Amino acid sequence: MSEVILLDTHIWFWWIAQEFDRFPAHWQDEIDVARRVCMSPVSCYEVALANSKGRLELPCSADEWLQEALAPAGVELLPLTADVAFRAVSLSPVHKDPFDRMIIATALSYSSKPASVDKLFSQYEALEGCLMT
Repeated sequence: MSEVILLDTHIWFWWIAQEFDRFPAHWQDEIDVARRVCMSPVSCYEVALANSKGRLELPCSADEWLQEALAPAGVELLPLTADVAFRAVSLSPVHKDPFDRMIIATALSYSSKPASVDKLFSQYEALEGCLMT
């Protein structure tokens, strides 16, 4: 079994929607055999917000989609703690998106391997050697 993987919001959505061609092919296998597949609660907010603004179409209500895309799909929400918040604020200003900063801070706080195609993630020294490649 592999380590703990933290899915960025877009990877979570694509994985649930089975849009496996949108991320590196071997990631699907790594996610499938991971000991734990996790995500930050801010990803729930991002999906619900994108849906409410018409930027993301879901096959059902956002609430229903979120419920099915978590525990039934084997995805665990990691707690949003004071440590995560502090780390997000303390990160270098490479990434301006506060939600991506929270996701990066969550990965660091829980020693997980982030899965993201966001090129800015690789610019964080603290993530060197732990990003899915």
